[in-house]
Amino acid sequence: MTSDKFNLGIQNAVRVCMNTQDDDRIFIYCDHETRQIGTAIAEESKAIGAAVKMVFLEDYGSRPLKEAPNQIIADQVEYKPTLTYFAASGQPGEIGMRIELGLKARQAYEEINHPIPRHGHMVGITSQLIEEGMTADYNEIHRITYQVLDIVENSQTIAVTSSKGSDLTATFNPAYKWVPCHGLYHKPDERGNLPEGEVFTCPDQVNGIVVADVLGDHFSPKYGVLTNPVTVTIKNSLVDSVSCIDAHIAEEFTEYLDSAENGRRVGEFAIGTNTAIKRLSGNLLQDEKIPGVHIAFGNPYPRQTGAEWKSSVHVDVVPTNCNISVDNSVLMIDGEFQF
Repeated sequence: MTSDKFNLGIQNAVRVCMNTQDDDRIFIYCDHETRQIGTAIAEESKAIGAAVKMVFLEDYGSRPLKEAPNQIIADQVEYKPTLTYFAASGQPGEIGMRIELGLKARQAYEEINHPIPRHGHMVGITSQLIEEGMTADYNEIHRITYQVLDIVENSQTIAVTSSKGSDLTATFNPAYKWVPCHGLYHKPDERGNLPEGEVFTCPDQVNGIVVADVLGDHFSPKYGVLTNPVTVTIKNSLVDSVSCIDAHIAEEFTEYLDSAENGRRVGEFAIGTNTAIKRLSGNLLQDEKIPGVHIAFGNPYPRQTGAEWKSSVHVDVVPTNCNISVDNSVLMIDGEFQF
């Protein structure tokens, strides 16, 4: 038995965010852990009249998948979808696979001259997130996201502080793009996370300290909201040190950063815009959308931002109750937008 909020969140994903129509062909990646959510998306889509194919990652190899299986790409492209979802759990080491999957699928569609499907990315999705972040008013999130974009896209310096001790300054390269993630993906090749709500870019320089309550990638399902925050010191856009009362978390996080080229480099600076999210869930997919700042180390999403480097890791850190100033103008106080 599903709740009214769960049903509303699924309806929002299918009907509002992805604008599913009766002529859509939908390909859903899920896994055994997310079967209920994948099935709910499929059933809601079928109710509209869309055709649906759902596959389980476990059928293509042992998890975690380190590379994108050729067969899963072939099965997707052969189906010729107009809309895809990745609604599966996030497992250690799979981010490279997900990046590869997207790039190889795009290349395959281009080779057969098929429009790139719009895509809803729901890695790590849970019923809690469906009932919380996915029940937001996404037309309002769209509006707020573009309002923030208008403020930051030509900024030179953004300063961030928080009550827990975050204190960092970021500067920006005008050649790099700010990307609005607004939650309404209605046209071919439009894509984003669900739940959604942020504006991000690859920064030029970041210096200072970030005190994080949630870590990204596989740390999110493993540790949730941290009992003791992780403090990351950044110098010239590189992680200089990581500390935590729980020393094993700091050590594990540092080892992960050092597992790939550019893993210590700040690849993302983002401002969350989902004002419906009022508290941390422990799940990065939602928590990075909470109003405030989050940054990530590793992959700068070069295709979107225009950054000229890459990495096979991407791990976010999320502080809370942020104060944000954009070129000395106040944007946020204690997690609340000032507009």
